[in-house]
Amino acid sequence: MTDTVAPPVEAGPGTPEDAVPEPDTAVPAVPEQPGTPPVPVLVDNPKLPAPGVSDEKRKPILPPWLKGRTEFATAARHSASRLGYASMYHGVRLPWYSLQLATMSPRGACRFVVSTNRWLWDREAAPLRDWTVRQDDVEEYMRLAKLRGNRVRLRGLVTVVAAVFGLGFAIWLYVMAPALLWAFAAGGVLTLGYFGQQPDAPVIGPAVMRTELQKLTGTIVLRALDAIGNPKISAAVKDFGNKSAHGMGFTAEICRDGPGYRAELDLPFGVTPDDVVEKREALASGLRRKLGCVWPSGDTESQDGHEGRLILWVGDRPMNETTKPAWPLLKDGQVDLFKPVVFGNDYRMSPMTVTLMFAAIVIGSIPRMGKTFLLRLFLLIAALDPRAELYAFDFKGTGDLGALEPVCHRYRAGDEPEDVLYVLHALREIKEELRRRAKVIRSLPRSICPESKVTPHLASIKKNGLHPIVVGLDECQVPFEDEKYGAELESICTDITKRGPALGIVGLFATQRPDAKSLPPGISANAVLRFCLKVMNHQANDMVLGTGAYKSGIKATMFSRSDRGICWMSGEGDDPRIVSSAFVDAPGAEQIVARARKMREEYGNVTGHALGEGPAETAGLDILGDVLKSMGVDEKAVWCERIASRLAELRPDVYGEWKGENVTGALKPWGVKPGQVWGQTDEGEGANRRGIQRADIAAAITRRDADRVAA
Repeated sequence: MTDTVAPPVEAGPGTPEDAVPEPDTAVPAVPEQPGTPPVPVLVDNPKLPAPGVSDEKRKPILPPWLKGRTEFATAARHSASRLGYASMYHGVRLPWYSLQLATMSPRGACRFVVSTNRWLWDREAAPLRDWTVRQDDVEEYMRLAKLRGNRVRLRGLVTVVAAVFGLGFAIWLYVMAPALLWAFAAGGVLTLGYFGQQPDAPVIGPAVMRTELQKLTGTIVLRALDAIGNPKISAAVKDFGNKSAHGMGFTAEICRDGPGYRAELDLPFGVTPDDVVEKREALASGLRRKLGCVWPSGDTESQDGHEGRLILWVGDRPMNETTKPAWPLLKDGQVDLFKPVVFGNDYRMSPMTVTLMFAAIVIGSIPRMGKTFLLRLFLLIAALDPRAELYAFDFKGTGDLGALEPVCHRYRAGDEPEDVLYVLHALREIKEELRRRAKVIRSLPRSICPESKVTPHLASIKKNGLHPIVVGLDECQVPFEDEKYGAELESICTDITKRGPALGIVGLFATQRPDAKSLPPGISANAVLRFCLKVMNHQANDMVLGTGAYKSGIKATMFSRSDRGICWMSGEGDDPRIVSSAFVDAPGAEQIVARARKMREEYGNVTGHALGEGPAETAGLDILGDVLKSMGVDEKAVWCERIASRLAELRPDVYGEWKGENVTGALKPWGVKPGQVWGQTDEGEGANRRGIQRADIAAAITRRDADRVAA
């Protein structure tokens, strides 16, 4: 037997107000009597105040295409293109149009005479007058007859005046300007031909045949939601008017949103947007649209959004068929890597931004889906920041990143052993740079570096050497699986992923085989930004986007083979979003790099591979120790060229072809700078040349050892 709460006692005469129990106050249950209907439980307190939280939505004063330069240019370009095409189409057919209209002019003249005659004699009112005659309504007939007489006199006067003035104007033109008369006559013939054409077969047809899409309505949305087979949604659709029972209802009018429609509605109690996302194909079938047109998602924008609010965006065309706005940085512009940069568009074709600094980035997909193009796009963005130092490694070996060579500090394309060894030397430079930067940041006062990380201000101070460094590895599974150096490469890249963001170093890792071996957990678990294009299973999906992404409805498996460049983006903003990256082909990339090279030359940041220099080949060696060994104890300073020759004698297999500039480049990461040193040539003549102080080498070794102990 179920206990019920007794109804509240009404206050009678002499009963104090505080003796009446409040509706939300616990009331002892009374035993249920046999045959007595249960008393409903009272839980609603009429005095319970409202939360006092309200939200309002303001419609934009200006349409979106007027507020953005890119969107305005796109709309203007589209309108101009259509206008130009229509002009050319009809211009070519103009003689044929004239001939057709001329042959139809007699019929148009007859129609003009007939319609003028009906208007002149007021034929449209004849049925009314006939009706009054048959009804024997004399008074009404006299009124209509009088009205007709007035109309006929006025219209007759207008007709006579028009005929007289028209004939006089024609005679005047015949005398004064015969050519103009012929022009008016031709225009009159064409006009009569226009009115003489058949309504269902016009002479001048449309230049573009439109296929009109069905307007999105509430009925269509409900039909589509019912078609996905969710029992709660189907039950709510059948009883749609009773929102209090199931909670389903539209929260705003269906409206245009970019190149598509936007519908907002609350789903039934217990149903989430993920339940709809999982049935996206069935939803598209119910909407009678292609899969690429239908994008359901949760409401993460408005303040009153909740876990049961669905935002359904239905595009006019699939995302991969919609013309995207041009990338804003394609022609001009400079980048600050510490600020958001436009790199693509969402399915509404609104610009999407990404902030590359303070993040490690993972890109994954099956082959031929745009993974390398996205990696190259991020490297192009980095190249447009003249402070940034670029490391680009293409282990596919096809040269897809070759356009970046003029601005790269280190560059390599290929998967041969010598290519892997080159990358190992370059990444060892990064490893030592991580240690050096950590020490520099520790030494800076709190007033300059309050958060113990690289800031835009610190990155712009050249003497600190804290400029942004961007490292991109395409097909990163190749070096990680190398039998000889794979473990060390994985260790360095993991360190870049973990410590690099705070020290101004960004790692970009792209792979077409996202698994634990190709994308080590130390990288995949610590990457902040994740971009997943089409993958084939949920394991690869979660390896790129994070554990549990597939179960949460973030599924890159739903993309088709034609969805090139379209991906899930996670880490930029509160929730993952679907983004289409900007497309920059090889010629466009070369133009951008040429512009970036010019900016770097002006800034003074053209180094390494861009100048024809490679990394110091110090695998398993100690460059500082070797340089110190090559200098005598009594030598305060030695020329760089002499150090190079002594190193060649010490280790010919490593330093055999070194010159003075190689010594300078190898010591630069350790903070050792050359200076003018006086010495004697082999001929006994004195000269000033670039050299290294022995004390500087000893100090660098001391700093290095201290940093390694601290690390």
